[in-house]
Order: sequence, then C-alpha cells, then structure tokens
Amino acid sequence: MRQKTKMAAIVALTVLAVVLSVWGPEALAKYQDRSLLNQTYTKTATRAGEGYLYKLSVDDKLYLLARCLSSQTLPESEQSALTRQGGSGPYQDLKGSYTFLANYRSPSEKEITDDEVYETCSRAVDELGDAGVIPGEIREITAEAYDATLYSAIDILEPRNNIAVWKVSLSDSTGNRNKENCLMDAYLDAEDGKIYEFYVRTSLLWEEIDVDALIAAWSSYMGLSEPEPYESENPLLEATPYYKKYVFAATEDERTIVTVGFYEGINELFLKISR
Repeated sequence: MRQKTKMAAIVALTVLAVVLSVWGPEALAKYQDRSLLNQTYTKTATRAGEGYLYKLSVDDKLYLLARCLSSQTLPESEQSALTRQGGSGPYQDLKGSYTFLANYRSPSEKEITDDEVYETCSRAVDELGDAGVIPGEIREITAEAYDATLYSAIDILEPRNNIAVWKVSLSDSTGNRNKENCLMDAYLDAEDGKIYEFYVRTSLLWEEIDVDALIAAWSSYMGLSEPEPYESENPLLEATPYYKKYVFAATEDERTIVTVGFYEGINELFLKISR
C-alpha cells in the first residue's frame, strides 16, 4: 500500500513538473508584463564620459581643402585665369571623391556670419601683414567693395571630413578702380577666420620678397607642421616663372603643396594650396 502511494506521488509530481515547464514561463511573463505596462518609471543614469568628438587637424583641413579646390575651377586673378594652360599642371587625374559646394544655409553658431566675415577678413589680413606674410598695407575689406560666399569642402567617401570656408573676392562692381594694395581673393576658415589662400596686389617686386621667410611665417600663423621644398621638372606647373613650392605632410601618404608666386606686370602676390 505504501509503495502504491509513493508511486502515485511520484507520478503526480512528474505531471506537475511537466505542466509547470509548459505553462509556467508564459504565466510568469504575463504577470511581469501586467506589473510593467502602462506605468512610468524614472532612473538616473551616470555617464562615464562625454564621448568622442571628431575634429580635423590643421594639416588635415589644409589637405581636404586642397583636394576639394582641385576638383573645381580654382579662384584666381585675371592674369592667372587668362594664362593658365588647360589640362596641364597639378590638377589632372582627379578622382571625383571630393567636392566643393556653395553653402546656401545660414552659418552655424560656431561659424562666422555674413555680417562678420568682412571685418574678420580685414583682421586676418592685418595679422598676416604684421607677420610678414602679406607685404604693405592692404586696403580695408568692406561689404561695399567685396563679395563673400560660404562654401563646404567635403570628402564624399568620408563625409565626416568636411570644413566650411568663406571665399572673399573683390567685387566686379568696383570696375577699373586702382587695385594696388588690394586683396583680390582669399579663403578663410569659417570658424577661426584663418586664411588658407590669398591673392593680393602689392607695390613690391618678386625679387624683394623673401619667399622662405614668408612661408615660414604663414606656416606658424596657421599652426602647421614644417614645410619641405618641392621640386618638379615640369615647367608648366604655373602660368608665371616666379614661384616656389613647398610640401606639407598631412599623413604618411598624403601631402599638400603650397605655392607662393607672383604675376609680373600686375604685381600680384599669391599663396595657394593644391594636392
């Protein structure tokens, strides 16, 4: 009798275990759902850090802008535009993975505004003059005499690699005014106002300009690495015989070429960047 009772108990426990294994999890889940649904809970989360903010170095910005400018028609003075040889020079074999687009949005909170850009450009030109990069006193840059357009330079394959720059140019509406000691074109960083590239008219001659000192001062002004002289056997790199080129390394495999040159006759000094 005891053995039959024991066997019956074992069978009952087995059946109960089977029923619980099938029905139990579903019933428990429904019970938990009823306790959580339609309820509002708050919890204070602690943050270990503010996270990683991606930011380009000055060398990277220079390289990116050079690639983007090389992908489109470069801003240049009348003399350069008339004499540049089509298809020659360092702007061949473009891959199309960089773009330079007019930016029709309003500047962000961190960027120089339309109203500030002319005064910012004047200050930057004065700073370059004090540093010995731009010779002589350049006339004030004003909204009446200049045009300014905001551009975006973008690495299409890596869109996070992008910078905004202002292009400031002497307006066509100035007509035949005397352009001596005038800024003709310049590219400014839209955040800090640093000048990446410029064309200016000067009273000096090429022989009076210490090019090595000029590039060293500009490099220091920009916060760039030390440049190296760039030599090429191609005599058609520029539309003028008066120039000297330098190389700035962005990475081990990437470089930016900076050219300091001079257009005789119109006495135009330029500093431009290219790939």
